[in-house]
Amino acid sequence: MDWRWRYTEAILFSENVMSVKSPLDLRTLALVGAAGSGKTTLIEALLVQTGAIAAAGLVEKGTTVCDYEALEKEHGHSLKLATAHFERDGVRVHLIDTPGYPDFMGQAMCALDAVETVAVVVDATRSIDLTAIRMMQWAQTRKLDRMVIINKMDDPSVNKDSLAATLAEIQSTFGRECLPINLPTAGASQVTDCFFNLGGEADFSSVAEAHQALVDQVVEMDEALMAVYLDQGTVTPEQLHAPLEQALREGHLVPVCFTSARSGAGVGALVEVITRLLPNPTEGNPPRFVRGEGEAAQPFTAMADPARHALAHCFKVEIDPYVGKIALLRVYQGTLVVHDQLFIGEGRRSFKVGHLYRLQGKQLIPVEACGPGEICAISKIDDIHFDDVLHNAAEDDHIHMRPLDFPHAVFGLALRARKQSEAQKLADVLHRLCEADPGLHVEHDVQTHEAVIRGLGEMHLKRVLEKMYAQFKLEVDIHPPSIPYRETLTQSSEGHCRHKKQTGGAGQFGEVYLRVEPLERGAGFEFVDAVKGGAIPGTFIPAVEKGVRMAMAEGAVAGFPLQDVRVTVYDGKTHPVDGKEIAFVMAGKKAFWEAMAGARPVILEPFVQVEVSLPNACIGDIGAEISSRRGQILGTQPSRGGMSVLTGLAPLAELESFQARLKAVTSGQGGYSLTFSHYDPVPPQVQQQLSAGFKRHEED
Repeated sequence: MDWRWRYTEAILFSENVMSVKSPLDLRTLALVGAAGSGKTTLIEALLVQTGAIAAAGLVEKGTTVCDYEALEKEHGHSLKLATAHFERDGVRVHLIDTPGYPDFMGQAMCALDAVETVAVVVDATRSIDLTAIRMMQWAQTRKLDRMVIINKMDDPSVNKDSLAATLAEIQSTFGRECLPINLPTAGASQVTDCFFNLGGEADFSSVAEAHQALVDQVVEMDEALMAVYLDQGTVTPEQLHAPLEQALREGHLVPVCFTSARSGAGVGALVEVITRLLPNPTEGNPPRFVRGEGEAAQPFTAMADPARHALAHCFKVEIDPYVGKIALLRVYQGTLVVHDQLFIGEGRRSFKVGHLYRLQGKQLIPVEACGPGEICAISKIDDIHFDDVLHNAAEDDHIHMRPLDFPHAVFGLALRARKQSEAQKLADVLHRLCEADPGLHVEHDVQTHEAVIRGLGEMHLKRVLEKMYAQFKLEVDIHPPSIPYRETLTQSSEGHCRHKKQTGGAGQFGEVYLRVEPLERGAGFEFVDAVKGGAIPGTFIPAVEKGVRMAMAEGAVAGFPLQDVRVTVYDGKTHPVDGKEIAFVMAGKKAFWEAMAGARPVILEPFVQVEVSLPNACIGDIGAEISSRRGQILGTQPSRGGMSVLTGLAPLAELESFQARLKAVTSGQGGYSLTFSHYDPVPPQVQQQLSAGFKRHEED
C-alpha cells in the first residue's frame, strides 16, 4: 500500500531535536508479566545495550529509569506503566514497562492500546503466573503481535533441563505456535539465533530443528512461498519477512527469546529481534478505532501516514506534582507539531500544542513533532482525559478507540478526611487519582455520605492511601472494606404516579405510567420511551429518566443501587401551565417506587474468583476454608517447588478475614488474588439482615 512508504520532510527541526522518524523505522513494545519476572531490569539492560543510558540501575536501589516514583523506590516494584526508548541502526524502539501485581492490572492494560507488540516476560525460575496468562489473553483479544521472553536463564537455580521444561510449559499454556527464535548456548551465557542461522550449538534442543520449525510455521502463510520452499528446500530471510509479519499479526507465530537481564546474556540478540523482526506501525494489525456512536459505530482504519490528518490516542494520564497533568499519547496517523491546533474528541474548541515530549522514564525530552508510531506526551492540558482521541480535522470528531475491558474493582474502602476543612481537597485528590488509574473508582455512599474507593486489591488501595499522604499531604480515616451490594428485580411490574403540587403561584403537574422488567445479569440499565401521541412531551422524557435513575440509586430493599433493569415509559399526562421538569422527575421517581413494590426486588452480592498460591500440604485446609465461606472449589494446578494454585469462587463479603487465615495456615507462604466473576442473589437470611432498618426517604 502506497501510504506505508510515504514520508513527509516538510517540517524543519532545530539541530538539538531528534528528527521525525519514518513509520518504517519505529517499533513499539510493551513488557508485561508477573511481578518479579524482571521487566524493569530488562528495560535497563536494553537501554544500556543500545547506549541510551550509561549504566544500568537497580530495582533494589531505586535507580532504574522506569521505577522513578518515591513509592516504587520504597517498595521495590512498579506501580504504574512507564515509557522509555532507544535507537539501534536507525530504528527507534519505544518500550513500555508495566506493573506485574494483579492489583495494578488496570495500569498494565493501558499499554495494550499503545503498541504493536506485547512481550510476556516469564521468569525461568518459576512457573507461569496467572498475570502472564491474562495479559497474553488480553493481547490476543486486542489482536496484537505477541512474543515471550524467558528471563533469568543463567540463574544458579536454572539448568538446561529446567529451561527446556519452561519452554514446554509455555507451549502447553500459550499454544504450540510459541517457537524459540533463539536458544541458550555456552551454559546459558549467550544465545544462538535460530531464525537466520541454519545450525549451531545450543544447550538443549537443536538450532537446526528450531530453524526448521520456524520456517515451516511461517511459509504456511504464503502459498507461493510454500511452493518455492517445497521445490528448493530452502528460503531466504528476505523471502520470509512478509509472511513472518503476517504470521505475527494473525497469531500463527509467537516467538520465544531467552535472556538474562541481570548479566546481559541474550540482550543484544533481543535488540536484533526487536529491530529486525518485530512489526513497524504499517505491519501490525490496525488499531481498534471506530467512527460513530453505540451500535451504529463502524470500524475505522487509521493509516500510518505522516501526511494525513493527525490522530492520536491518550492511553495514560499522569499527575505530576511539579509539571501538572501529563497526557501520554500514541500517534497513529498524521503528525503532531508544536504550535499546531488540536481538538479533543467531540470538543468544538481546539487547543494549541505548547510542548511535545518524548519520555525516558521521568525525563521529558522536548521534540518539535511526532509522526505515526511515536509515543509522546503533552503537558498542562487539563481537558485531556484517559481514552481521548486527539485530532486536527473536524470530520474526525466521532472517532473513538474501542474500550478496554478492565477488571472489575471489587475491593472497597470507605474514607473521610481527618480534618473536616479538607473534605473538598479529598474529593479533588480522589478525582485526580482516578484520572491516572483506570483500575480505581470512587463512589459516594448515600447513606453514610462518605467516599468509597474501589480498586483491584488490598495492595492497590494501600498504595493509593500512601500516595494521598506522600504526594498530597492528605490524611484520612478509613473504615473496613465495604461490599458493593446491588439490587435487582425478579419479575415485571407496573407503576403510576400523578405528581400534583400547588404552592400559591404556578403549580407542578406530571403524570407517568411505566413498566419495569428484569434484564440478564450484568446488562445494566435500559430506558425505553414508548409514549405515543405526545401524552408526555418529548422535552419531559429526560426528566422522567432522571427521576427513575435517582430512585434506582437509592435502592428498593436496603439502599443499594439497582441494576439489570429495563424501564419502559408508555403513558402519562401533562398540563399546559403546570407541566414542569421537576414534576416529571418526581412522577418518574415515585412511579418507579410503586412498580418496584410488585417486582419482588432482591439484593445481589459480588462473587469473585479466588486464585490461591500455596504449599501442596495446605490444599485441603484452604479448600475447606473457602467452602466454609459459601465458596466452591473449581480446581487445582500443580506449580514448581512443592506449590500449587487453587482456584475457587466465593462471595466477596465472606473473604474479609481470608488473608489472615491463609497466612496462618501456610506459615506466610501463601498468596492470593481476586477477580470479579458475577453477581448473585444473597441467601434469604442475609437479605433480611441487610434490609433491616432500611427506610426510604419519601419526598413531597
